[in-house]
Amino acid sequence: MQVDYMASAPSLEEVRSLAGVTVLEFGTPWCGYCQIAQPGLERALARRHDVHHLKVEDGPGRRLGRAFRIKLWPTLVFLQDGEEVARLVRPASGEAIEQTLEGVAA
Repeated sequence: MQVDYMASAPSLEEVRSLAGVTVLEFGTPWCGYCQIAQPGLERALARRHDVHHLKVEDGPGRRLGRAFRIKLWPTLVFLQDGEEVARLVRPASGEAIEQTLEGVAA
């Protein structure tokens, strides 16, 4: 699991070229909702070594967040081979993240 937010996000083309399952997490280090979601996200990803995690800092002028139409933080975008297959906005529990990962990775 990636701990720190990326100051410089990958391009949309780079994200679209990712192979396998990727969780693209949009948020900021100061966001309370983002901080609350971290323990559940950590638990869900701890058992999934086959899943890539990209923690992208979002905000005004951040192109990747706009490309995915991010409105609230945290937003988890689940990708399969670079294509969005699921999304969780402000996940309330680690169980919701785990269930979504199971469905995506199946």
